[in-house]
Amino acid sequence: MRRRLGTFDAVVIGLGSMLGAGIFVAPAPAAAAAGSGLLVGLALAAAVAYCNAMSSAWLAARYPQSGGTYVYGRERLGPFWGYAAGWSFVIGKTASCAAIALTVGHYVWPAQAHAVAVAAVVALTALNYTGVEKSAAASRVIVALVLAVLAFVVVVGLGIHSDTSSFAAIPPDSGASALGVLQAAGLLLFAFAGYARIATLGEEVRDPARTIPRAIPLALGITLVVYALVTVAALNQLGVAGLAGAAAPLAETVTAAGFGGLVPVVGAGAAVAALGSLLALILGVSRTVLAMARDRHLPAGLARLHPRFGTPYRAEVVVGVVVAATAAVADLRGAIGFSSFAVLLYYAIANASAWTLGYRRLPALGFAGCLVLAFLLPAGSVFAGVCVAGLGVLAYGLRAWRSSPGNT
Repeated sequence: MRRRLGTFDAVVIGLGSMLGAGIFVAPAPAAAAAGSGLLVGLALAAAVAYCNAMSSAWLAARYPQSGGTYVYGRERLGPFWGYAAGWSFVIGKTASCAAIALTVGHYVWPAQAHAVAVAAVVALTALNYTGVEKSAAASRVIVALVLAVLAFVVVVGLGIHSDTSSFAAIPPDSGASALGVLQAAGLLLFAFAGYARIATLGEEVRDPARTIPRAIPLALGITLVVYALVTVAALNQLGVAGLAGAAAPLAETVTAAGFGGLVPVVGAGAAVAALGSLLALILGVSRTVLAMARDRHLPAGLARLHPRFGTPYRAEVVVGVVVAATAAVADLRGAIGFSSFAVLLYYAIANASAWTLGYRRLPALGFAGCLVLAFLLPAGSVFAGVCVAGLGVLAYGLRAWRSSPGNT
């Protein structure tokens, strides 16, 4: 592929992936978990995200191929770990797609959120079927629009009204509050989802070994500052209790600040951010499905390419159908929790793979952070994640048993 992208373009693409649906919804369940420790949870999520992203960057520079940690795990740790990473990515990002689609629904037409979510998935799947992809130019437009909306939320949220009386105090039991902060960090990683998009550009950036490690901390740093300001603005207007119960936190922040008439502007910003993220995410899931199908970890028919468009059309359609069905029935907060669990497992494997390259400190911190945050998420998310991940492991074991010489 052509190496056209420099550091600036890579940073913009990373921002376009991270400044998506997450910041418009994730602060609510995180506030419910952490109380007034929400900002600590945000900082912890950013730290783990940085470790994960740097591990992915080092691996991407070594293996500039499609498939992400599915490829890295396979090459560095063995076929099973590559499969485990790919399976975790597919199930986790499928839930992410459903959550992002539901975000569009909650901001555009709350009374029909599920119907809007399904319609968004169908429309974007149709676009992807014909080979539409988000370019760096499109990312610039999306980032500019979303930053403008978030800046508006910050200005009205911090400048008009303050109600610190509703800030929930940290519970006296330090163990419980620590658990809540860790749970919030795990949930807020959903809002940072997309940082590894930069690491997948190994074939398209100039001097990837230098550009990618520079672009990732820049994009993460900008995102953290934006998210911190937005979260403080929301807390300033709603308090912890109000934020924890909000279905559309930033719209409710604007309303509480006395600008209810401009809620459609926030809704439009959320829709643009979410649709941009959703388009790229469906593409990413379908490409991972394609890579796994080529290795026969998924039905081989999913690896077929369209004779005209050159897209993995069967994988696109299957992913679209599954995401649409999930969005039709899923609970937004449940989808965020399940997605966070699976994606944390995915990045644990990425960190373990980076360790084998000779890097030590960040991969070790990232690996430990991913596992701790994954298994301290709300019990329902952990249970669902373990069950679905276990089904994938079972399928891998059955396939290995059937293909062994004594059973063919």
